[in-house]
Amino acid sequence: MENADAQADLVELREKAEQGDADAQAYVGCAYAFGEGVVQDYVEAAKWYRLAAEQGDAVAQHNLGCAYFEGEGVEQDFVEAIKWWRKAAEQGDPDAQYNLGVSYAKGEGVTQNYSEAMRWYRLAAGQGHAMAQNNLGGIYADGEGVAQDFVEAARWCRKAAEQGDATSQSNLGLMYYRGEGVAQDFVESVRWYRLAAEQGDASAQRRLGWAYAKGEGVAQDYVEAVRWYRLAAKQGDADAQHNLGCAYADGEGVTQDYEEAVAWFRKAAEQGNVNAQYNLGWVYSTGRGVTQDDVEAAKWYRLAAEQGDAEAQNNLGVAYDNGHGVVQDHVEAVKWYRLAAEQGDAKAQNSLGVAYADGEGVAQNDEEAVAWFRKAAEQGDANAQANLGEMYEKGRGVAQNDAEAVKWYKLAAEQGNEEALEVLRKMEK
Repeated sequence: MENADAQADLVELREKAEQGDADAQAYVGCAYAFGEGVVQDYVEAAKWYRLAAEQGDAVAQHNLGCAYFEGEGVEQDFVEAIKWWRKAAEQGDPDAQYNLGVSYAKGEGVTQNYSEAMRWYRLAAGQGHAMAQNNLGGIYADGEGVAQDFVEAARWCRKAAEQGDATSQSNLGLMYYRGEGVAQDFVESVRWYRLAAEQGDASAQRRLGWAYAKGEGVAQDYVEAVRWYRLAAKQGDADAQHNLGCAYADGEGVTQDYEEAVAWFRKAAEQGNVNAQYNLGWVYSTGRGVTQDDVEAAKWYRLAAEQGDAEAQNNLGVAYDNGHGVVQDHVEAVKWYRLAAEQGDAKAQNSLGVAYADGEGVAQNDEEAVAWFRKAAEQGDANAQANLGEMYEKGRGVAQNDAEAVKWYKLAAEQGNEEALEVLRKMEK
């Protein structure tokens, strides 16, 4: 009955549309766009939108812009989309103002201009447009086209969040978590995460899972953490997929299952998640949940290393040093050790020191070796402490100094370094 009434209404509106009534033309366009009372037909929708838009109907102008942006019923054309959105935006249409803001922020159909994006977002936000309010908050948070201002970011984010916008609720929760623009408050953070998560927002579900895993703002509960991670992971959230993989690897909230961990790591890694790529390299290196495979390990370590992950860079250096999964190449090993060492990775600093001490992959240089051993040793790396002790004992790269040698050997020995223990026994004789 309702469908029959809708069709009858559409017949009446079509008659008005054919007589040139702009409101009716816009309505008929929507009917065709959404298949309400007629067979869905984007070409027909665009036709009616255009007739209304050319008469100055703002809603039709906005909708015609959307048709051009999506390529629905017309050939995709961002510039043409901008033209129609601008006409509608200048009449005060908030959706068009928002879309124009997004276009300026991304540089789609116009030259990227954050100041102009902000101007249009502000106009839409002032009319209560939640997504514009959220994006305006984002611009203030990132300092794009405006001085960075977390307080202002939180103010706009809250306006949208209080309207029920899930993205804004998740973002406001993150601001409470970090104490950006608001006093840090884990409980308040969790409250906003939950509101967004219950609406299905994947980022909020993942963040709520993290709160349960760490016991931040809620009682620690690994089972609950896994539940929220899984909801986000099933939506394709790469960070949640990685976190779920970690839960399976560690047996936290679920029965330990490396094969399941690998499955989730792979989903995240294939989306470019750097932590998952590293972990996938690790499971192939150790044979946890997969057949041990150095070639596959090196492949995943490389992907993570190329994204700047220091541990992956170090492990790739180790692979080149030893010819595990790659052709042995000390020069390439040094390259990756250096990248990791410059980020402060102690193992890589020690390995780079060894390379300089031995002259493998780099010109032999005891002073440089000492410098890298010291950086790692001061971070507590036992192997580097033992190596630095040896350099002092033998006077390589530093003035010979038994007292300084003993000091570093003892630090290494206290961590169980067998070589340092053996040297100390000999020195004490």
